[in-house]
Amino acid sequence: MSQHKALDMFGRSGNPALNAETFTREARGTGPRGIQSTASEVMTLQGTVNKTGILLALVVLSASYTWNIFFQSGNPGSVMPLAMGGALVGFILALITMFKRQWAGITAPLYAVAEGLFLGGISAIFEAQYPGIVIQAVGLTLGTLTSLLFLYKTGIIKPTENFRLMIVSATMGIGLLYLVSFLMNMFGSAGIGFIHSNGIFGIGFSLFVVGIAALNLVLDFDFIEQGSEAGAPKYMEWFGAFSLMVTLIWLYIEILRLLAKLRSR
Repeated sequence: MSQHKALDMFGRSGNPALNAETFTREARGTGPRGIQSTASEVMTLQGTVNKTGILLALVVLSASYTWNIFFQSGNPGSVMPLAMGGALVGFILALITMFKRQWAGITAPLYAVAEGLFLGGISAIFEAQYPGIVIQAVGLTLGTLTSLLFLYKTGIIKPTENFRLMIVSATMGIGLLYLVSFLMNMFGSAGIGFIHSNGIFGIGFSLFVVGIAALNLVLDFDFIEQGSEAGAPKYMEWFGAFSLMVTLIWLYIEILRLLAKLRSR
């Protein structure tokens, strides 16, 4: 399979919310089924940045709710139903947003709230085990975001076709590996040990996943910039912000897991 065919099949971004036709189709004013868009304004970088800030604020607010519940009770069982419910609802909302981009102005904020409930509960549990780990994970996530945005804007990192193909392939491989491990756990198996191990291989795997998650941000920046240049409809600002949040949440979780492995040694 040639690189061009592979890119057409998998999309140019490792983020499943962004594929090769996402912005070009919307810029023509047609939705997934060719329905003419009625948007009178166009997507801008500043608008996407503003909406990303809104989604981040919603994540922090809802995360603080489950965080406080855990530290008031000290019982993981008090937050796990909310956390797991938030993860499930967030996953459903993510799928809806990917297939109904015109709804992103509603579904993206709801997704941020749902994922915040999940992140708050999980983060509190990690914090109870390893004090100070959450602020480290947050700082590293935001630092990675800022650093890669700088590297992208200065042209030090350029999303070439080979770069895209490498990141997309690695992202799909990681997703498949996680799926296989999850299915093995469901059927009573121990799963794929090194994914959760704090040994050399386990830490090396986590470092690799963190690196791939971080590089997905570069592809997200590129697609959002393309959307603004192509004159995509205004609602695509919400969709672009949502796409960034998907990657940032994944990156934060992987950094949290990596730090927990290091602290447990």
